[in-house]
Amino acid sequence: MKRIIIEVLIIIAAFILQSTVFGAISLGGIVPNLLIIVTSSVGIMRGKKEGMFSGFLCGILLDIFFGNVLGFYALIYTFIGYLNGIFQSLFYPEDVKLPMILISASEVVYCFICYIFLFLLRRRLHPGYYIIHIILPEIVYTIVVTIVLYRGIIFVNEKLEEAAKE
Repeated sequence: MKRIIIEVLIIIAAFILQSTVFGAISLGGIVPNLLIIVTSSVGIMRGKKEGMFSGFLCGILLDIFFGNVLGFYALIYTFIGYLNGIFQSLFYPEDVKLPMILISASEVVYCFICYIFLFLLRRRLHPGYYIIHIILPEIVYTIVVTIVLYRGIIFVNEKLEEAAKE
């Protein structure tokens, strides 16, 4: 129960930071996707079910506050949490390469799904522009922020695992 409450608090904090603080310091209108970082990290560390749970919470927050259709982002983030949870057996806290690769891949998947459903189906056919000006800068910005935040996420996970063993 303690883990769930702390994960929900982390998700809410990431959502608030992403939509306010990082929105104010955006680079070229690009904001790092903290919710992808949280969803991917939880999926990698805790498995498919918790990855899906955190992804759903992240997505539903985005749907409620910024979405046009309820469930669009929830479905995407749930899918991303599940995909990252598949790699739980390969996870070692000391190895930063796997999480970086998976968070980058998650960001690419998220951006392409959003491009397809939010732009391409509306006949806004500028994939080169979208890749160069939106996807690549967002991936770079997200990875830079991941480098800073990932150790903190690992620390919280280790403390929660220690508390669960007691």
